[in-house]
Amino acid sequence: MNTKPTSNDYVIIKAKEDGVNVIGLTRGSDTKFHHSEKLDKGEVLIAQFTEHTSAIKIRGSAFIKTQFGDLESEGKTDSN
Repeated sequence: MNTKPTSNDYVIIKAKEDGVNVIGLTRGSDTKFHHSEKLDKGEVLIAQFTEHTSAIKIRGSAFIKTQFGDLESEGKTDSN
């Protein structure tokens, strides 16, 4: 099994507000938090899916760019 990441394994996250949390979740039978970052407005994080990271949780208002397209997460004060 090839676990070497490729360029398609990256996501770009740009905070639209202060205090955006980005949390990495582990692979395996028990999903656990293994890393977290807090971003302030305008900060950018480039995250990668690896043999250890199977999911990324974003809490707060942020712009997210992936190989599948662009999307925005909503903060607690955002409404539709």
